[in-house]
Amino acid sequence: MTSQASRHSRWRTVSRVIVLALAAYGAWYLGKDTVSQISAFAAPRPIVPRHQLQPDEQATIGLFEAAKGSVVFISTQERVLDYWTRNVMTVPRGTGSGFIWDEQGHVVTNLHVVQGGSSAVVKLSDGRDFEATFVGGSETHDIAVLKIVAAKDAPAPIPVGTSGDVQVGQKVFAIGNPFGLDWTLTTGIVSALDRSLSEEDNRVIQHLIQTDAAINPGNSGGPLLDSAGRLIGMNTAIFSPSGASAGIGFAVPVDTINRVVPELIANGRYAPPSLGIETDEMLSRAIARRFGVQGAAILRVRQGSTGDRAGLQGARIERRNSIVPGDVIVAVNGKEVDSGALLSARLDDYKPGDTVRLKVWRDGKEIELSAQLQQGE
Repeated sequence: MTSQASRHSRWRTVSRVIVLALAAYGAWYLGKDTVSQISAFAAPRPIVPRHQLQPDEQATIGLFEAAKGSVVFISTQERVLDYWTRNVMTVPRGTGSGFIWDEQGHVVTNLHVVQGGSSAVVKLSDGRDFEATFVGGSETHDIAVLKIVAAKDAPAPIPVGTSGDVQVGQKVFAIGNPFGLDWTLTTGIVSALDRSLSEEDNRVIQHLIQTDAAINPGNSGGPLLDSAGRLIGMNTAIFSPSGASAGIGFAVPVDTINRVVPELIANGRYAPPSLGIETDEMLSRAIARRFGVQGAAILRVRQGSTGDRAGLQGARIERRNSIVPGDVIVAVNGKEVDSGALLSARLDDYKPGDTVRLKVWRDGKEIELSAQLQQGE
């Protein structure tokens, strides 16, 4: 057994020597060519020079660089009470986007971005952070105004365009902070115009711009720009079963922003035009079921209001507490109304002092009345 093991050991040694000798011979035989081939294989590949950027690429890059400084990142905090220690702590609540509105440091964003927070911090594209104060907001339009104090080198206000001449198919550009990924640019087109969006509290936001530019959580409050770099809308919502971009985003048109923001800055609130009436959704639905009339049922008319002077009538209560329907507004200036929320949205297209033509259902008949709008409360 010992002799056999010795023979196996000698054979393994001879095998190793043969293998090493063959390897050395191969290296000598192949020479420098193989070494150079191996070196070439391990070296970086040569760079292929590119031609100049396409004109549309250059335009997009220029648009982003020009607008980036006017876009801000907004983070909000809220104060919570620790159940065990009874200490009040400040915790992060959410993030969103916004844009510089004027040289006084006003920042415009969506109301839902800052609503419910106890404080907000605005971060500029140069990395500076500023504590923001809340100036005012409008739930009807999901618009809020904050203010920061930028002592020097304040960003330029974003150029304002108009949404009155926006067309389906034109290019749009969205800048924001989706999922906290700051200063992200996405592009697309205007997919549709004059969309409406119903909120959970029965509010209706009208005249929204629909776009297929990728908009995700965190883009809210950011600007939607046209190809000239002008503000044409504020990204406010997405339609998505998954919560991520599905190619259907909505923006509040700039004409609405340009009407509401100055009033928020001046008064801290937006008072929409009104008829001085109170509508009731439950009564509207009951009348629709019983009489087949879709509209905004008037519950009561404030005495001395423009609606009172126009002759509008509210519901009345008779014996046994039965409610007798009053007027139901079914159209404003020829545009149909099916609820009190839509009536408010229709009236918001006008300003106090304007006269509107109302189509009213009364006692089974349709009549027309003219009423002047007043300042809302």
